[in-house]
Amino acid sequence: MRYAVTILPEHPWREAAPLWRAAEELGFDCALTYDHLVWSGLQESPWFAAVPTLAAAAGVTSRIALGTFVSSPNYRHPYTFARDVLTLHDLTGGRFVCGLGTGGTLDSGILGETLTTGERVARFHEFVPLLDRLLRADHVSAAGDRYAVRDARTLPAPVRAEVPFLIAANGPKSLRLAATYGQGWVTTGAGGDTLDEWFAGVRGLADRLDGIQADLLDSGARPAELGPLTRWLSLDSSPVFSLSSLDVWDEMVGRAADLGFTDVVTHWPRPDGPYAGRLEVLDQVADRIAG
Repeated sequence: MRYAVTILPEHPWREAAPLWRAAEELGFDCALTYDHLVWSGLQESPWFAAVPTLAAAAGVTSRIALGTFVSSPNYRHPYTFARDVLTLHDLTGGRFVCGLGTGGTLDSGILGETLTTGERVARFHEFVPLLDRLLRADHVSAAGDRYAVRDARTLPAPVRAEVPFLIAANGPKSLRLAATYGQGWVTTGAGGDTLDEWFAGVRGLADRLDGIQADLLDSGARPAELGPLTRWLSLDSSPVFSLSSLDVWDEMVGRAADLGFTDVVTHWPRPDGPYAGRLEVLDQVADRIAG
């Protein structure tokens, strides 16, 4: 099992830098941040951009992987975002992981969009393949329903094999997209009021992915260079914060492992609101990871 911690981009850098350094010192394998304009429940809080935050984090860390959790088409074009990806890949020395998702309605609504879920999913399914192409080749041209590029220069691409796509997916179409283009699949589960209900939903999604992967293996649709698909579980999408106690952490990580997940994601404890918890539990978890 590998362990990722998410640090919300809510702190001025003088306060955030020690958190990113600490994530590495505590032994986490990956540190992530939200790539959103705002976050539900924190609209009145300070909020900073993900890409420059990760660029700064690259300068205060040396080992830990750094990534977005997750970037979406809500306010990004594949070509301009490809430039961000190339830059972060360079600044991190190859440690950048690219989390990608459909995106929610909060960010898109702020920008005046009124897309349906189906329309946002369709846009995401155009975004990911074009981003994939832009990180594989130079002189890219494409004309889709939502995005177009004309002789897009992409040097220093190709870097696609070196930049893992972690694709967030719960629905059947996006699960297939993750299995086709991702080095990793990320899920928040399928709802539920208790841990048992939530993990039952996670099991259902994992089983569905198994079937999709079997189909892709038979058809040869997944590029061999992507390797085995890793499975990332966002623990704090459950009804219980994973750092509520060490016992809760042990239970959730154990159940994730039983379902075949390779990576689990928690959040840096906050004093209140979303992900409220105690730093002492984070330290105990770090001891568990080190042990």
